[in-house]
Amino acid sequence: MEELLQIFGRVMTIMPLLLFMTLYMGRRSIGQMPVFDFLIMMTLASVTGADIADPSIKHTYTAFAIVIIALFQKAVSTLLIKKRFFAKWITFQPIEVIRDGKLLMKNLKKVKYSIDNILQLLREKNIFNLDVVQSAIVEANGSLSVQKKDDHLTPTREELNLTANVNTIAYPLIVDGRIVYQVLRHLNITETSLRQHLVEKGIHRIEDIFFCTITQNGDIQLSYTNDEHPTPYI
Repeated sequence: MEELLQIFGRVMTIMPLLLFMTLYMGRRSIGQMPVFDFLIMMTLASVTGADIADPSIKHTYTAFAIVIIALFQKAVSTLLIKKRFFAKWITFQPIEVIRDGKLLMKNLKKVKYSIDNILQLLREKNIFNLDVVQSAIVEANGSLSVQKKDDHLTPTREELNLTANVNTIAYPLIVDGRIVYQVLRHLNITETSLRQHLVEKGIHRIEDIFFCTITQNGDIQLSYTNDEHPTPYI
């Protein structure tokens, strides 16, 4: 009986610690699963694996631990349904990372996503230009929900048999204050001309630009390191 109480106490203490550390690491660490469900599955797998790999562990203890973990998960799930405010303490909250075509640097840092992570998630939704995005939100499970601007919603130009815009792909020129020279060479743009173009718009420091893209027809869009800075279209 003493051993069973010890197992119960360990489950009740280790699960909050796992939850705290997972929340600290950020939603990228859990893939596409809700954070608490991720911890439950990980813990069950560990308990079962230890039982299989170590013959000295009694099955009774393993079975008891699995039952306690399952009951704990059921109790927390019920609490989440009845007390919605409790969810903010044990899970991630949705957070906006793009607004009106601009990346929100502070929020990106909060969710611990890089620019490349966001661009990949956008490409998975067939979005290759930030300018078409009205709002993008990183959900609790790490996925990205996107609302396009009105003029980019369905029906598309192709569905209406109109001429498609071939310049919708935006190439990254500047990422986190650093020029992407590979893109410059690909588009036959010199660093001198780029800097001169920025100076004409009142931008004297590349480091002040968080993200800069250019389309094939030369349209440049900027997101600044300071989220309060306006975002002009060059």
